[in-house]
Amino acid sequence: MSGGGAPGTPGPGTPGLGDDPIAAEAIARYHDGLTDDVAAASVQMLDRRLRDEGLYFGERPLCSVLRPRFLTGAQYRHVGRASRLVVSAMEKVRQVAMADATVRAQFRLLDWEERLIHADPRLPVASPVSRLDAFFAPGAQGLKYTEYNAETPAGAAYNDVMARVFLDLPAMGAFRRQMIALPVPAAAGQVQALLESYHAWRGVREVPTVCILDWREVPTYSEFLLYQHHLEAAGVPTFIGDPRDAEYANGVLTVGGKAVTLIYKRVLIDELVERCGVDSPVVRAVQDGAVCMVNPFRCKLLHKKASLAVVSDERHQALFTGEERAAVAAHVPWTRVVEERHTTYEGEPVDLVPFMAANRERLVLKPNDDYGGKGIVLGWTVDTTAWDAAIRTALDHPYIVQERVVLPTEAFPAWTDGGLHISDRMVDTAPFLVNGAMVDGCLTRIGTDPLLNVTAGGGSNVPTFLVEAR
Repeated sequence: MSGGGAPGTPGPGTPGLGDDPIAAEAIARYHDGLTDDVAAASVQMLDRRLRDEGLYFGERPLCSVLRPRFLTGAQYRHVGRASRLVVSAMEKVRQVAMADATVRAQFRLLDWEERLIHADPRLPVASPVSRLDAFFAPGAQGLKYTEYNAETPAGAAYNDVMARVFLDLPAMGAFRRQMIALPVPAAAGQVQALLESYHAWRGVREVPTVCILDWREVPTYSEFLLYQHHLEAAGVPTFIGDPRDAEYANGVLTVGGKAVTLIYKRVLIDELVERCGVDSPVVRAVQDGAVCMVNPFRCKLLHKKASLAVVSDERHQALFTGEERAAVAAHVPWTRVVEERHTTYEGEPVDLVPFMAANRERLVLKPNDDYGGKGIVLGWTVDTTAWDAAIRTALDHPYIVQERVVLPTEAFPAWTDGGLHISDRMVDTAPFLVNGAMVDGCLTRIGTDPLLNVTAGGGSNVPTFLVEAR
């Protein structure tokens, strides 16, 4: 799965839901109802349904626990408001950067990216579908956004089917007799954003022919099948295609011999250019305006991890409203592009590189554009020699440095070694956004590895439910 929760450190014994008593009560009641018989019946059904529904990342089941994630309505609204304000600020920075090369340079684009982002996609926003990766950090830290997947947010269709599976489990049936639990669908909003983008691009409301575009061997192929079913059920002709099978001639893009008018792009732009070239059929068709692609090439600007550095940099705060400034200050951890410069930390001036060297245990280094946890260095897990070497690498290549976020933990039940075991897992909160203005669904990943990443093999997905007492 593209993207991944940013690393931090687990908070021992701290609840992962902002200390909300309703959520805590829901967790306790769910676990109380998990008798051995109920748990055994639930795990048998879960295993079967995961296989039947194709809820696998390659050969690995997406979910390994017996409880969904519980959020309260108040928490979900809080996530929605914070996400809208932070992304609104990021969009303002992006618009300025598109017109100002000095600001744009702060995102550390590669030369070919600089070329592609200026192709006009004829869309109202750069990322019609996106996802923020966040944590309800314990204590004073609160909700913190550590990454913005502005290019290929995965997991929405998986989430929705997983929610339907959990609704059928014996454990969930017993729980719902005591508390109200409502799933938070995400795929419908993503699909609607695709179609609205196409209508804006085309200028008229007509039905496109959709190609879900990625390499045929990727482990998320099973989610493409779910999206294909969703789109076809809405009367939209849809097929799954591989960029290597694309041809572009006479103003028409075909993939595997089938004409395409709307690309649902799941292939990463980096991989598309690396494997097929910057002048490949797909790239040329998009640049010529012969086909609509969601998300378009200009999504790359905000997809860079530097986007959180730029939006939180003291140099750009005058661009935002008071609400936006407050949201960025509250919800974006201190983040900077790694370079020789002076900046501020907690309102005080610092010389960035010496500051990084002296504060290893509170900092994380991340490549500017990678996924699956690759290249990330957690300062508190390495010694001074390794950290100094990581800083040298970060000065030679596009990197960001980010303040450590304390990761929340929750107890989750799992059936292992023939019995029920409840143990703490780290938990992230990853809301899906539609057209950058509305949160529509939420991905939850859990794991025992601080990277909380399905791609890297250290995480698991669980569906998110809103809960309240009956």
